[in-house]
Amino acid sequence: MLVKTIIEEEVTLSGIVLPETVEKEKKAEGEIVALGNGENLAKLGLKVGQRVLFEKWGGEEVKMGKGKNEVEYKILAHDKVLAVVE
Repeated sequence: MLVKTIIEEEVTLSGIVLPETVEKEKKAEGEIVALGNGENLAKLGLKVGQRVLFEKWGGEEVKMGKGKNEVEYKILAHDKVLAVVE
């Protein structure tokens, strides 16, 4: 499955916005962009467009685009998905 990593702007309690360039712990949340047709995926009921939590260091990281247009994706196996966020 292909998951687009969700990167949200972080704001400190005092209201300071931390830019993307600040070293932060990797987020483990993303949106499913594409699914294979495997039997295990069908059993899980996963669908394109769902937000999921996944193992932080699971899967293969892929970046597409350059500069501000760069998008980070993860290629994940079904067993790396921990939960669906609704």
